[in-house]
Amino acid sequence: MPIPTKSSHANPLKGSGYAVTKTGNNEIVEFARAVVLGLSDTPRWLPCRFLYDARGSELFEEITKQPEYYPTRTEAGILERYAGDLPGLTGKVSLIELGSGSSIKTDHILRAYAEHQSVEYVPVDVSGSAIEQASARLSRKFENVQVSGIVGTYEHAFPLVREHSPAMVMFLGSTLGNFNQTESLIFWRRVSAALQPGDFFLLGVDLVKDTAVIEAAYNDAAGVTPKFTANLFARINRELGSNVDLDTLEHVAYYNQAWRRMEMSARFTVDQRVHIAPLGVTIEIAAGEQVMIEISRKFHLGDLERFLACFELDTVATFTDERRWFGELLLKKRGEQ
Repeated sequence: MPIPTKSSHANPLKGSGYAVTKTGNNEIVEFARAVVLGLSDTPRWLPCRFLYDARGSELFEEITKQPEYYPTRTEAGILERYAGDLPGLTGKVSLIELGSGSSIKTDHILRAYAEHQSVEYVPVDVSGSAIEQASARLSRKFENVQVSGIVGTYEHAFPLVREHSPAMVMFLGSTLGNFNQTESLIFWRRVSAALQPGDFFLLGVDLVKDTAVIEAAYNDAAGVTPKFTANLFARINRELGSNVDLDTLEHVAYYNQAWRRMEMSARFTVDQRVHIAPLGVTIEIAAGEQVMIEISRKFHLGDLERFLACFELDTVATFTDERRWFGELLLKKRGEQ
């Protein structure tokens, strides 16, 4: 996961109202290369970040409203109950959120911090439409919150931490679960290097629970998740000049207990030749083959706390729901302030 080019805006938080900074070049070529790399590998896979174009973001928001999809509403309940405790634990900090999406759950946190003082909030997301809509909504809703959205990957936020320390970086929604073990190591090394001593990190994670509950969340009865899966290939068709027959794709999602993770894939039910026009590459995929598009790891809090301590991140507080289905960890970077 290479670090993309840093935004040329040295201080995107300055100014009034809200601002949105777009980052990155040659997005179509990057997308094409990632698709060729993943579809040429064994087993086949695609990076999950490409799920979230404008339509993908809309579908994901619809998924979060399905009765089977417990993570969003469970985390929102935790934040609604405990967000008021955070300002007392961290003091005044700038808020930087990775993978912010619609920022709906973040309302609870922003309200707690903005109650008595002005707040700087930097939402970072690969979906430009999500950033635009969230930035406009939050600027209307909170007078004391100055919003500066960044359209880009997580790494675009890291240089901002030193610039605006003391800060609290937020990584909610158990997005951490989308990383495999290697990606997780790389991510936490970068987080640890970016945070200054005394900075905070608020982490939301989905916890291990009954397999039936987990699997139902990714196989909703209304069939929204299969549309979300198919939309990735619709995007490949549209942006890369491909010819995937979307009607022949099947959504496959199951919980791998050995790896403690959900695995979401698209199964090709007929032979297809996937052409990637920007690179002039054609990849043959046989009927029955699957392309993994996302994983979602589940965690035990104790194991995770010990792991994060290896990156000089000490647990200040832990918040969970009554069923302990989801957890929020408030972490603090170790060292002299």
